Amino acid sequence: MGIPTEPIGSIPRPPELLAAVAARAAGRIGDEELAASQDRAVRDTIRRLEELGSPVVTDGEQSKPSFVTYPLAGLDHLAPDGVVIPFADGHQRQLPRLTAGPLRYAVHADRYLRAACLHATVPVKQAVIAPSALSLLYPADGIDGYPRQAFLDDLTAEAEADIRGCLDAGAHSVQLDFTEARLALKLDPSGGLLEQFITLNNRVLERFSAAEQARIGVHTCPGGDQDSTHSLDVDYAGLLPALLRLKAGNFYVQLASEPEPDKVLGILADHLPGQARVFVGVTDPIDPRVETPAQVRDRVLAAARHLPADRLGTCDDCGFSPFADDTSTSRDTAFAKIRARIEGTALAACELVG
Repeated sequence: MGIPTEPIGSIPRPPELLAAVAARAAGRIGDEELAASQDRAVRDTIRRLEELGSPVVTDGEQSKPSFVTYPLAGLDHLAPDGVVIPFADGHQRQLPRLTAGPLRYAVHADRYLRAACLHATVPVKQAVIAPSALSLLYPADGIDGYPRQAFLDDLTAEAEADIRGCLDAGAHSVQLDFTEARLALKLDPSGGLLEQFITLNNRVLERFSAAEQARIGVHTCPGGDQDSTHSLDVDYAGLLPALLRLKAGNFYVQLASEPEPDKVLGILADHLPGQARVFVGVTDPIDPRVETPAQVRDRVLAAARHLPADRLGTCDDCGFSPFADDTSTSRDTAFAKIRARIEGTALAACELVG
């Protein structure tokens, strides 16, 4: 395929897995039974992606509790009353709060990658959480005996290990989920918080060689959970020039649900660095309507009026179920949208690159 296309990450979990998660939480089954259910879901996810012709697959985050909290599973020194993330429909998600140091990831993402590779016959991509998101774990009033700078040093080392472990395990690419980027401008319109996030993420990315950075990407979106967003009302114009300063080779940008896509594409064209590639979102996971391949084709062709075809790719706007309990989109709907993305991208590639 002349234009690469990749999933972003999460796919709704099958009912069997959701039931197993609930049963494990209630103590009715053990870890081994839950792990077996997770493995079946991963195998089925990869099989279905490959049957659709996906040139790159993921595990659909079937085993993650959420895209952001997977490194914390089983950690001590956490309290439940951390930063609250409000969504437009009124529901909220709340991060935990770190109560003591040092910060150490309990789970690294290469665990999920290695499990996925056992079932895949095509390249596998792995999503990891950006360190900027986990920086929100540190409380505003500090932690006795564990200053913020020590926390950031530990977070930088852990985030590097998370990415490097995936690269070393053979990931086709590693995607940093940076959904808090746009939210940062909502919380702090001055841009100060966003600049802190960019600086921290680059502190990690700069530890990788140019060849390694070419296999690392950054995903931005206005959040997508239970068919709602947290920052779609924030203008991309304030975000994208800063985002594109990140030392990464790929940028995955939500676009299908954007009210002014041509404006966004113009900003991307003006600020795209070096040889970086932009994967534009061509399907909207929180819209129940399934896009047609022709709609996807037209979105790709519109993007190609601003961006060179050899620096263009496609993706979904966001994951379909970034938190395990999000069942607002069905599994079958997610795969139907993915099929449209793959087929529509191929149609556009035929017109653009022959």
